[in-house]
Amino acid sequence: MELLGPFRKIIHVDMDAFYASVAQLDNPELIGKAIAVGGSAERGVVSAASYEARKFGVKSAMSSFLAKQKCPHLIFVKTDFERYKEISQRIRAIFYEYTDLVEPLSLDEAYLDVTENKKGNLSASLIAVEIRKRIYDEIGLRASAGISINKFIAKVASDINKPNGQKTINPEEVIEFLAALPVNKFYGVGKVTTAKMYNLGIFTGNDLKKKPLEELMKLFGKSGAHYYHIVRGIHNSAVKPNRIRKSIAAERTFSENISSEIFMIERLEQIAEELERRMKKTDTKGKTITLKIKYSDFTQQTRSKTMPHFMQAKKEFFPVVSELLYQQKITNSVRLLGLSFGNLDTEEVLPFWVQLKFDF
Repeated sequence: MELLGPFRKIIHVDMDAFYASVAQLDNPELIGKAIAVGGSAERGVVSAASYEARKFGVKSAMSSFLAKQKCPHLIFVKTDFERYKEISQRIRAIFYEYTDLVEPLSLDEAYLDVTENKKGNLSASLIAVEIRKRIYDEIGLRASAGISINKFIAKVASDINKPNGQKTINPEEVIEFLAALPVNKFYGVGKVTTAKMYNLGIFTGNDLKKKPLEELMKLFGKSGAHYYHIVRGIHNSAVKPNRIRKSIAAERTFSENISSEIFMIERLEQIAEELERRMKKTDTKGKTITLKIKYSDFTQQTRSKTMPHFMQAKKEFFPVVSELLYQQKITNSVRLLGLSFGNLDTEEVLPFWVQLKFDF
């Protein structure tokens, strides 16, 4: 089976160990060392790890205690989101010199549609090389990239030659590439789904492709249709330059567990002030306030309430926070509290895309 054009040129740029690399950029003494961003040697959670730390099994979302056990010489550094945002903006400024069709996924990765680009360069692969070189020369950080006909394949490809590499999947290579790809490498297929697929004898894209649409939908619901199409190279989601923010949050992990609700209210006051700052900075209001509670045994609970009107100021929403806290008695000590706003007053922007025949 051969895919029929016209095709788009999509680049997925993914910064290499972004938070850790920024720490090493700002403190050259950390270069080449195993570092973890976030947490501490005693408690907390790792936000990111350098490649030197990853060799010992340290990874994001791991407890700091376990990370230190795996890598006794691990160095913990504090997060600095203002710095990350500053560098992220500089990186995106480079992207926008090539195309206005930039869809950020986070501070450290983005999709670029360069089907038609400001440089008039017909090769998406050469554009990716140039962008990665500029990021290193102008900022001092390394990036990897994936290039292909749609976002899904570009995202998968960007992980193949990490760190500091890139991979192009040309249109004529897509079907063969997907057929040989292990299902656990399919972007969006997590551990639970991978295990389920393994139990069904689905280990590669070729195995997945043998399953009819009806069977996949019966097994995986709506996701079944998604799997059916992506393994055939069909993924029509456009690069959306105006990504909609769905929530804004602030949270804090405590150096010592707290069990008194009075102390929790004091901490929530501080978190609410930070949330208000973030809401004002993004000129955003929301209707749904959510309280996140993580207990000392790492179990987690959320409590939410939707109001009839949009809110932004702490004085408006904090009474709701108090109500949520006292909604149910706290029966265990707490290690983390967080607040988030959902149901925001952002307007959806209709996607725009173009398709042209091109050479990679």
